[in-house]
Amino acid sequence: METQNYHLEIKSDPNNLIVVEEFFNQIAVEINLPAKRIPELMVALTEAITNAIIHANKKDPSKMVYIDFIVEEKMLTIKVKDEGNGFDPSVIPDPTQPENLFRDSGRGVYLMKVYCDEVYHNITPTGTETILKISF
Repeated sequence: METQNYHLEIKSDPNNLIVVEEFFNQIAVEINLPAKRIPELMVALTEAITNAIIHANKKDPSKMVYIDFIVEEKMLTIKVKDEGNGFDPSVIPDPTQPENLFRDSGRGVYLMKVYCDEVYHNITPTGTETILKISF
């Protein structure tokens, strides 16, 4: 099987999440992603996009979010790149701890780790790249 690449760019507006969701649904059908994996991967993807739009790019519509989907064999790699200042994932409070259970935010990275096989964050001079790897 040859490598398949898909690319999408959106402005940092939360209303653009629907564009990403529709794009992902089309890819999922094209690559025969198992139906049971689609909802959980949609959660991981939308969390990564939301983090990029809200936390990194501060909803600044002049900043972009770049999304790449790479399919090799039975592995889907999703790269979400923002134009923010980066962050240290090790300082994110554990959302499963009692003191954090009722917080309004802070579950995105946790959910990505639950639903993906691997999650990486590359801090670059031009923004953070979140990499999600999913075998199917």
